[in-house]
Amino acid sequence: MSTNAGAHALTDSWTMTRRELAHWARQPVQVVVNLVFPVMLLLMFGYLIGGGRGVEGSYIDYLVPGMLALTMAFGLEGTMIAVTQDLNKGVIDRFRSMPMTNGAVLVGRSAADMLQSALALLVLMGVGHALGWRVDGGPGAFLGAFGLLLLFRFAMLWIGIHLALVAGRPEMVQAVQILVWPIAFLSNALALPESMPGWLAAVVDRNPMSHTATAVRDLFAGTGTAHLAAAIVWPLVLLAVFFPLAVRRFARMSR
Repeated sequence: MSTNAGAHALTDSWTMTRRELAHWARQPVQVVVNLVFPVMLLLMFGYLIGGGRGVEGSYIDYLVPGMLALTMAFGLEGTMIAVTQDLNKGVIDRFRSMPMTNGAVLVGRSAADMLQSALALLVLMGVGHALGWRVDGGPGAFLGAFGLLLLFRFAMLWIGIHLALVAGRPEMVQAVQILVWPIAFLSNALALPESMPGWLAAVVDRNPMSHTATAVRDLFAGTGTAHLAAAIVWPLVLLAVFFPLAVRRFARMSR
């Protein structure tokens, strides 16, 4: 890609990002709901359901990093619905008729989602701090953990965008979104695998989100980076598969 083409792609993507950010001003309730939902989950598991079987020390210290990872897997339906609505209303066709870089619409949508995801992480961390959770690692470890969470979100986001393009209709999104739940809850986000049946623990240990949750816990606690490589490689593998699939499917859709 030439320098001019790269600059053109960035400009188009930023234009689409601004379009999505403008929707925030017109739909503030949806933005607030997306921020409040993970907070409700944290409070529910921390005080109503959570027992932390087998967890040494405070369950909040185990739960908060897991909830941060869990939050990065949830909330994809907003992006998926937006993509399918644009498809069905002809908005995508109008954009495709313009001299615009292929995939800029999708990149703009993903960039807006990532901004909201970063905000959601900060809000949830603030609530976790109020509940007694503390970060014992240094600034570098904190930024590394934050980056791992956003990397995992970015990978999950492009899986969602590809599935939205495959589904094609907003009413199909909820059915597709259900697929996220097994990935999210068959992990060590909420409980230790050692407290589970052997076969289930084996599945949980191989879940990419478990690697992210464990690496984030270790970085926040300042206790090591044993799962860091897996937490980086797995999202990159998912991105390598689903990013080109989504862009290619978008490019092949009828004008």
